[in-house]
Amino acid sequence: MPRRLHQLKRPKVRQDWKKETLYNLSRLVTPPAANKTFFQQKWLAKSMTRGYHNPYVREGTWTRMFDRRLPAVVSMNHEYLARYDGSEMASGRGSGVEKNPKDELEGEGGRGGQSDRVDKTPYMHMTFHPLERRLDTAIWRALFASSAKQARQFVVHGWVKVNGKKMIYPGYQLNPGDMFQVEPERVMFATGARKRKANSAASDQDVRSEEADEEGSKSTSRRAVEEQDEQDEVEDEGSDAGAATLESDAEREAVSTKPEDENDPKKAMKKLVTRAKRILEDSKRKLSGKRQQELRAFAQSVRKTMSKHRGADESPEDTVEDFEAALAQIMTKIPDDAVAQASTSAQQTEVTADAITRASSSSSSSSSSSSNPQMQDPSKHDEYTARKDAELLHAALERARANPRDVTKPYATPWKPRDYMSAFAFIPRYLEVNQNVCSAVYLRHPVARPGLAEVPTPFHGETLALAFNWYLRRR
Repeated sequence: MPRRLHQLKRPKVRQDWKKETLYNLSRLVTPPAANKTFFQQKWLAKSMTRGYHNPYVREGTWTRMFDRRLPAVVSMNHEYLARYDGSEMASGRGSGVEKNPKDELEGEGGRGGQSDRVDKTPYMHMTFHPLERRLDTAIWRALFASSAKQARQFVVHGWVKVNGKKMIYPGYQLNPGDMFQVEPERVMFATGARKRKANSAASDQDVRSEEADEEGSKSTSRRAVEEQDEQDEVEDEGSDAGAATLESDAEREAVSTKPEDENDPKKAMKKLVTRAKRILEDSKRKLSGKRQQELRAFAQSVRKTMSKHRGADESPEDTVEDFEAALAQIMTKIPDDAVAQASTSAQQTEVTADAITRASSSSSSSSSSSSNPQMQDPSKHDEYTARKDAELLHAALERARANPRDVTKPYATPWKPRDYMSAFAFIPRYLEVNQNVCSAVYLRHPVARPGLAEVPTPFHGETLALAFNWYLRRR
């Protein structure tokens, strides 16, 4: 088992989601063969390919698994299979028949006018196909672990089941139809962001993104100050400094309201409390006193929930459900208050002038034609803003309940995908994966077909051919 997995001076590609692996993949080339013997070429190819294809399997174990018979299939024409039953292959033997009915059908356009084009079958890409049957390799291919070594650890620790029974042997050979399942909490830990500290729910990538945002805001504010200084060279220094400070403050506000903060329920709730305060300040004259008290109580309960999130043993699910119920009650009462206030204001202000009637009719027609609620009746403005803020609050609470912040989890919460995962997020054809229950089915053994090999590998066919020749009996 290699001690130093990742090297940048002599790059070797590994089966993991590391940034070093991505960098080595970008530099991966076919080794030059001008100044090397055939033996050296084979040994170098073997070293490169074995470093990627499960190097945790001992070399002696792998040589016993090696098979010189590489599996492949040939695609058959469905029109030919529908027309003939196979007896035509034996007809005319010994009578000088040279042309096959299959060739005649292909000549008629059975392959869409591409009978002359034959895709090459990449046989050499199937050199390490026996390793794909291993349980740890299948777990890594199914995206249940961030590396083949981690998948091996899951199996040894007893977090994997095969056909409903616990399997602790990572070298178990899967058969077609076998179903393996990994503990969902282990999968969340393997594919989620790592914690910054053991007692904190923040992750390293969150800290890095915050630092990058701070540096970006400083650079943008610095650039804004320089541009402002260049434009206002004639003006006084005090006005220049004031304008730069205002612009930088506006940019800091824009950066502070970045969309990434919506994933953090704590920051989202802080914004919701601020929004609730603004609703109360803007709608004191329109909403009734009882509704204002309810909104204040609602904002206070949100603050209490924020304080509960800091504890390690608190679960926000019950409080979120209570918030939703209280929110629904408040929202059902706000339209009634608006209608009641509109009727009372109409009774108090009795205007009989025809001009005012025409003006009100014209304003109502323009507001009905306009889709912007700001241009409609001012009495409906508070109702619209309250509904909009309530919808935003409901969405934030839904996100907090679906992806809560829990410091007891071994992974960072709220859960986020691990860095550098997207470049490796693919599933081979011979696996059927269900990410909801963290289980997969090994459908069949991987095979090569014209133009396609089902064993994922980053190496060129020439490199794999040299590695295949190394493992043959006669070197």
